[in-house]
Amino acid sequence: MTTSAEMPLDAFDTSCVSVLGFGDNTADVYDHTNTMYPGGNAVNFAVACKRLGVGRSAYMGIFGNDRPGEHIISSLQEENIELVKCRQVIGPNGACHVTLVDGDRVFVSSNEGGIRGESRYVLDRFDLEYVKQFDVVHTGNYCFTERQLPKLASTGVPVSFDFSDDSSDAYIEELAPYVDFAFMSCGALSKQDAEARMRWVAEQGPQVVVATMGSEGSLAFDGERIWHQGIKPVEHLVDTMAAGDTFLSGFVVSWITSTKSGVTGCERMESALDFAASAAAQACGWSGSWGHGVPFSVNT
Repeated sequence: MTTSAEMPLDAFDTSCVSVLGFGDNTADVYDHTNTMYPGGNAVNFAVACKRLGVGRSAYMGIFGNDRPGEHIISSLQEENIELVKCRQVIGPNGACHVTLVDGDRVFVSSNEGGIRGESRYVLDRFDLEYVKQFDVVHTGNYCFTERQLPKLASTGVPVSFDFSDDSSDAYIEELAPYVDFAFMSCGALSKQDAEARMRWVAEQGPQVVVATMGSEGSLAFDGERIWHQGIKPVEHLVDTMAAGDTFLSGFVVSWITSTKSGVTGCERMESALDFAASAAAQACGWSGSWGHGVPFSVNT
């Protein structure tokens, strides 16, 4: 009999899950091909979850009114992402310039979020009622949402947060108490150092801490033991952009699906890590974060 951890992506029913990505959206401009792709941790989460079969996926954030902003909006609409709580303001959308080296992304420059970095999204009581409609809300350390985390936590909806690989200890200490699922990139650390850091982060409050380790796979800590997951084979490597975002999306979706089904303990963790690794492998076959590339250059 096939166990949940062995189920292929299309056999794992995630339709009972509803998710919300809150924060950044970014135009990833590939200088080497003069192509623009939609991206950003929060929108990548929303799209990845939708592609993984969730019943409802929404994004809440701020767009600029330039061509990159319009392209991201239309791309999200094509992916059937709910955008009813988004805002569009006058100014440049967040954008960064990227190139590829042997299939790996290399960031060249960015405009620090564009107008989104100046026009912060402040949650009001009506926004919080909207948040309560979802099973989980995801944001991260490039989203400019730090001051909103206490409000998100007050809704009772689990909060997923991507600390990436560049969050300071002070930053984590301040925000982790409001986080349920903490994700980090620890590819530059040894396994021993990564495990020590995960345990320390867990002490700050998160229920689960997950660290991606590049080619070494990933680690997860549930407060009791460390779990390890190897990488899954990539049939046709196109681009590693957003593989990490898709990994965390798969983990959260699987975890919530299992919880709703009454599955806990070892089986829930094993399923989540396995599903996440499979999702990340699939994402490596997409151009950009999730496709939708259009011609674009600095002179466009």
